[in-house]
Amino acid sequence: IRSPQPLRLEAVILGRRLKSLVPDDTLIGDATTVMQTLMPIERESQASNGAWYRRRILPYRTQDDKIEGVVITFVDITEPRKISQALDEAKQDAERANVAKSRFLAAASHDLRQPLQTLVLIQGLLGKAIRSGPSLKLVGRLEESLSAMTSMLNTLLDINQIEAGNVKAETADFSINEILERLRDDFTFHAQAKGLMLRVVECHQTVRSDPRLLEQILRNLLSNALKYTERGKVLLGCRRRNGMLSIDVCDTGIGIAHKEVQAIFDEYYQVDNQERKREHGLGLGLSIAQRLAKLLDHPIRVRSALGRGSVFSISVMLPTAEAAPPPPDPAAEEPPSDGEVGRRAGLILVIEDDAEMRELLELVLTDGGHGVTVAADGRAALALLSDDRFQPDLILSDYNLPNDLNGLQVAMKLREALHREVPVIILTGDISTSTLREITTQRCTHLNKPVKVQDMIRIVQQFLPAPGSEPHPVASEKVDAANRTRSPVVFIVDDDPHICREMRAVLEDEDYAVEDYTDGEAFLAGYRPGREGCLLIDAYLPGMDGFQLLRRLRDDGRALPSIMITGRADVPMAVEAMKAGATDFIEKPVTREELLLAVERAMEQARDSSKLVAWHDSAVAQVAGLTDRQREIMDMVVAGHPSKNIAADLGISQRTVENHRAAIMKRTGCKSVPALARLALIAASDGATAPVAPSAGSGRPGGPR
Repeated sequence: IRSPQPLRLEAVILGRRLKSLVPDDTLIGDATTVMQTLMPIERESQASNGAWYRRRILPYRTQDDKIEGVVITFVDITEPRKISQALDEAKQDAERANVAKSRFLAAASHDLRQPLQTLVLIQGLLGKAIRSGPSLKLVGRLEESLSAMTSMLNTLLDINQIEAGNVKAETADFSINEILERLRDDFTFHAQAKGLMLRVVECHQTVRSDPRLLEQILRNLLSNALKYTERGKVLLGCRRRNGMLSIDVCDTGIGIAHKEVQAIFDEYYQVDNQERKREHGLGLGLSIAQRLAKLLDHPIRVRSALGRGSVFSISVMLPTAEAAPPPPDPAAEEPPSDGEVGRRAGLILVIEDDAEMRELLELVLTDGGHGVTVAADGRAALALLSDDRFQPDLILSDYNLPNDLNGLQVAMKLREALHREVPVIILTGDISTSTLREITTQRCTHLNKPVKVQDMIRIVQQFLPAPGSEPHPVASEKVDAANRTRSPVVFIVDDDPHICREMRAVLEDEDYAVEDYTDGEAFLAGYRPGREGCLLIDAYLPGMDGFQLLRRLRDDGRALPSIMITGRADVPMAVEAMKAGATDFIEKPVTREELLLAVERAMEQARDSSKLVAWHDSAVAQVAGLTDRQREIMDMVVAGHPSKNIAADLGISQRTVENHRAAIMKRTGCKSVPALARLALIAASDGATAPVAPSAGSGRPGGPR
């Protein structure tokens, strides 16, 4: 017994009276339990003097290994308890302080960004008005100061968002060259301004990461290299290393002493910047890079020598062969270049309660050749709808508006009243995760204040109709209905706003009308039969999942051609989807060509039922060349049986099963097992209705069901 005070214990033999150091009503019961189970029992309790003890009861064994009682020990844990309690209180204080800091920064963000946005707009207007002379130099210096202030504010908020746990990784497979090209374009001017050579080596390797967060890491590393390099060059390149892709940022800068290599990732730590030079920033870039790298599980390594330069390397995972991403689409629309700015013009509705900001936005947009209508709040904006001729091409609104309606709510009401999805840009200084998520969910674009005039004009250009395109129709129900029936409609039901946005862009580029919904309930409420179209649905949805939605449509007699799409595809899921009523099944990541082919096929089936017959006949022809054994194995594969079970059921080796599966894939031209399942299900259908699965062991695709 370890205790700072002597403990008085009587012999501990079951049946005698036990005296405990602390009041303990469970002592006798615990002792009896230990005698019965021979398992030790521990409890912590507090004595009347405030001390804490850990009481442990063990079986008492004699020399001949018999159990004749129990042994009770008490250990004084008062000090460890005090220390643990103090640590818990300190942790709670730290968490409360962190929450308070996050709230303060969020509030400060909005309050600081509003006047900063005003200054940025004024500077942009001055830059256009002043073409030469000493004043032009002053305008340039003003722009530098505003850029520095904006950068520092954004950096502070970035680290706050990471600490608050608001930054979430969204992993995808993509070509690293997409990021390398953007970095090269963005940093070449900065390097040339310092007299440095920036070399970015192309690499078309596919990686698995969060493209947005990975780009932020590389931007911080590249920016750091340029800051601390006075002469020579900076190199950004990639190489394979230990089964991963190592992305290296090399420079010929001042280098880092060995004792400082770890310290450079601390907040506000800067090498050789005791004077806190403004051009070197706040010393948060590397700290943010390391935190994001830990979030993505991408290790960062540093090699450096004083006076000779440094190498920062980040290791990124490579995707599996099965998860290879789609090739880049050369036909994808590029954002307008600087030379295209001003070519598109439209009517823009500006909603801003700050009079000075409202006036400046009107000046900037009018100067860009746009028609501008302004409103001080949501009610004033909605009142403009009394004129049937009011048809804005774009809505630019502040988020925080007076009179119980924020900018996003006003925009949604305007869209509903205009009977079309008008592009919406929400200009805000609110950096809270809930606000940004809400803006994205409603298919709006958010711009954080302050935004530069050139950037605002460029983004506005992307949402305006191209020169020569048809004007928006008048918002009447008849015209709206006619407009909808003119183009086939693709209904997207997916709770991922990023996927919806990318699919919408691809489909609208092919002149499809698109309506997207975040869940099945919202789709059922908004869907009206009678329009030519198809349904593109995610398997996993909040609430009613994709399979339940398909069954609901079928049971209600509102079935329409449906394509199930998911990132977690397997054969049983393909079977279940097609049994539920899906006419097709595709896997993420889906290429542009695969998406359009599936939609076109679904649309053809909607227009002409003979297309389904043709699809059935084609599938039958593809499986016609299989042997009886291969058809038998194909049916079992489609039923979801693994090769090991198939081999046992058929009395053949697993290797033989695998060889048959490979031959089946080759003869049918299927590149994946789900694709084989789709083929087998279509071949097994009657050619006039949705496919149903063949039973395993039927011996033929069209066997008993």
